[in-house]
Amino acid sequence: MEADENLPRRKDDLLDALVKQDLDPLSVDELQARIATLEAEIERSRSKMHRAVHHRASADALFRK
Repeated sequence: MEADENLPRRKDDLLDALVKQDLDPLSVDELQARIATLEAEIERSRSKMHRAVHHRASADALFRK
């Protein structure tokens, strides 16, 4: 568990607002577009996380020598 997971979210947190958004008024096409956008953001986040882990591992290996 990360240390900042215990901190309260900011009132203007976009992710919190996204999760709370009412989906009832959205059409099937709008929901499909939303899902596609969220999947693209998930992939972007995973890519960033992978780069960060790889960068950290490279730095650790460099300084162990």
